Order: sequence, then C-alpha cells, then structure tokens
Amino acid sequence: MVGSEGPLKGVKVLDLSRILAGPTCTQLLGDLGASVIKIENPATGGDDTRQWGPPYVMNEDGTASDLSAYFMAANRNKKSVALDITTEEGQAEIRRLAAHADILIENFKPGGLEKYGLDYASLAQEFPALVYCSISGYGQTGPNAAKPGYDLMAQGYGGIMSLTGDPEGAPMKVGVGIADVMCGMYAAVGILAALRHRDLTGEGQQIDLALVDAQVAWLINEGVNYLTSGAVPQRRGNGHPNIVPYDVYETSDGHVILAVGNDSQFQRFCSFLGQPELPHDPRFATNPARLEHRQALNAILRPALRALATRAVIDGLEALKVPVGPVQTLDQVFASDQVSARDMQIAMQAQPGAVDLIGNPLKLSRTPVTYRTAPPVFGADTQSVLDAENPFED
Repeated sequence: MVGSEGPLKGVKVLDLSRILAGPTCTQLLGDLGASVIKIENPATGGDDTRQWGPPYVMNEDGTASDLSAYFMAANRNKKSVALDITTEEGQAEIRRLAAHADILIENFKPGGLEKYGLDYASLAQEFPALVYCSISGYGQTGPNAAKPGYDLMAQGYGGIMSLTGDPEGAPMKVGVGIADVMCGMYAAVGILAALRHRDLTGEGQQIDLALVDAQVAWLINEGVNYLTSGAVPQRRGNGHPNIVPYDVYETSDGHVILAVGNDSQFQRFCSFLGQPELPHDPRFATNPARLEHRQALNAILRPALRALATRAVIDGLEALKVPVGPVQTLDQVFASDQVSARDMQIAMQAQPGAVDLIGNPLKLSRTPVTYRTAPPVFGADTQSVLDAENPFED
C-alpha cells in the first residue's frame, strides 16, 4: 500500500507535554507516521495521567501497571524516555534530541522552561528551523498568562459551561475533557501549517496556543449568536438555540434524538405523529415561528412521543427521512456494527498485555494512519533512545 507508514513518516517530534491537550496532538501526529519521543519526569513517575485510575492494565502478577486507561487514550505510537530536565545532564540531552527534531511541543507555564534554557527563544538561536508549540491555560501573553490551566477551568472561563446543562440546574461541564482535546486538535493543525512554512523557507517558529483561546474559538454558533444579538445565551439542556424541534425526547421505553432541520421534515414528522395539522398552525409553520413558540410546541410533542416506543419512532422517522437517532451507552457504542465497520475500536499488544483502544477517525485513501506501538510503560525506551546516534529511528 502506498504510504503505508503514514504521510508524516520521517517527521520527528520531541514531546515535553503531559496530561491531555499536548498528548492528544502528538498521538495524532504519531498515528500519521511521525516518530514521537515522549519525555517524562522520573521524579513524579512520568505523565500525571499514569496515576489517573483505575482502571489500569494489570500485570501478569495481578498488580496494576502504570498504563491507566486515561494515559492510554492519548499516548500510543510514542517512545517513553525518563529524563530530569532540571539537571544539566537532562537539559543537554533535550538539546541533543532537539537537534534531531522537527517539532518540539510543551505545556509548561509561560516562562517555565526559560530557567533551563529550553524555552523557544533559547532553542531557536541554536535550532532556527525548529517548530516549537507551547500550550498553556491562557497563553503566553495577557493578564492571566501566569495562571495554571486545566480543562475544567477552561470550560468555565471560556463559556461552554454556561451553555451546558439543564436550564434549572447548575452549569455543567462536557463529560470528557473536550477543551483539552480541541486544543490538541488546533495544535496539530498549527504544527502542520508551521511545518509547511519551514519546509518552504527553512524557518521555524513558535506556536502560542491557549486552552481558553481554543475553548472560545469553538463556541461557534452560540458565540456568534451573542456577538450578533448582544443577548447572553441560556442553558437549554439538549435543545438547539436556533432549530426546533432539535432535542432529546422521552419515549415509552427510553429516549430518542430528533433533529428536524427544515419545514418539509417537520411536515413529515407531524404526519408520523398523526398530527398533520400542526405545520398549518402559524406558531409552528416555519422554523423562526417554532423557535419563538418552542415551549408551546414541546408541550404537544413530548406527550405524543412518550406514548411511543423508541424503536417505533426511529424506524418510522427513518423511513420518512426525518433525522432521528438513539442515545447509546458506551457498551452499545462499541458493540455497534458501525463502530466495527469503521475500525473505531482497535486492539494492540502493550508490554503488560493486550489492550483495546479507540481508533483514529481519519480515513486517508493513500496514506492511512498506522498503529505501530502501544502506549509505553514509563521509561520503556530511555536507554535505547539516549544511547542511539539517531534517537528518532524506530
């Protein structure tokens, strides 16, 4: 197969990041073929997320390994090197590795690497072609630059929690570390853009990326709704700010998702419910009218749907080409034929034993992603990397 080792084969990444945003980025680059060396602090036992469990992969003797599920979610296709960057020897080793690297990514507090001579300004003098990505809570500039950044605080500061949750309940975070994950996605895009510039000009650069900036960027329609109207959006549970009905509805045996995006779909939906007159009511005839009369419409729809079984609603509306779907639990997700067909669950052989991981969603026809190495136990590659003349070679 052409490009069977990935489109980024030959790209070398020195990863000084930990937790989720940086590791999400470098795992994506690794899946695309890049060689990634992950530097971990021996004083702390490595990446913090190695201790974020259970669950852990168990060793043969029944003890827990340092491969927590959380760590494994973002650290395949990497070598683990235990290195103390607070020592002169560790700093010299980082500079040796940086001499071979195309990309360095770190998520220390702004200025945190300066005292070790490993900040961008210091390394750029020696390695002007280096692409250097810095991830922090609030960025390298601004009044909050010195504050620590965590996903939950980014979700709160960046506004997504004010939009999420029951209208009568407390502000609610998203169920996964989505601010970290999206920051990692932006980091990958920025790195590839900077790499393109480096390849054309020979010139490296620093990418300054903040969790909060990324969070604000993906407010998307709700953010621009506010900027356009000046009205602060309110929590609507699962309801959509601009489309009705677009929500989760209770059925007689569960819940169902409706995403009725236009007037013709609404007409077919009402016919299915046995209420073909609803689209002729001026309050519900158009989406702007339905938006204005959201509560009145839901007062009609909710009891009608509660009288029907989930399967009947899904089958009936799919036949009418009205967007509808289930609310699945994770056991249902990973047992689904769709997840299987799309290779979204993969099995790999880690040092303690076999592990199941989530697959990469990118499906490239000529240069597919590859799963070469499972998430490493702490320090597994220290000696081989430090002894190697070319440390990024497999």
